[in-house]
Amino acid sequence: MPDFSKADFSKAELDRRKAALSQRLAELDSRLHGIEAELQSHDSKDWEEMATEREQDEALTALGEDGQHEIRMINAALQRIDEGEYGFCTQCGTRIAPERLDLLPATPFCANCAR
Repeated sequence: MPDFSKADFSKAELDRRKAALSQRLAELDSRLHGIEAELQSHDSKDWEEMATEREQDEALTALGEDGQHEIRMINAALQRIDEGEYGFCTQCGTRIAPERLDLLPATPFCANCAR
């Protein structure tokens, strides 16, 4: 079991990571509201336009689902920060390399467990 009291991150570093995650969360929220508005804005009566809109809707829906997944990942990472468990793999308990967290700040897994 990892000793969460000996995290590699200073309070300032955790605050910086938390702020970056919170900023990304706000960006995703804004994007998802835009996608939702776009999906609700269609009122075309023309069949060709409706077909094009449906194709675009599928792409927007996929983007929205990806955004929702990222939001869940960020919320879980923020919770781990609050609980003092950020930076530790949720599967094996080892420390996640800071370089990995720089690239994937919301990751719950070390490189080995992610494979």
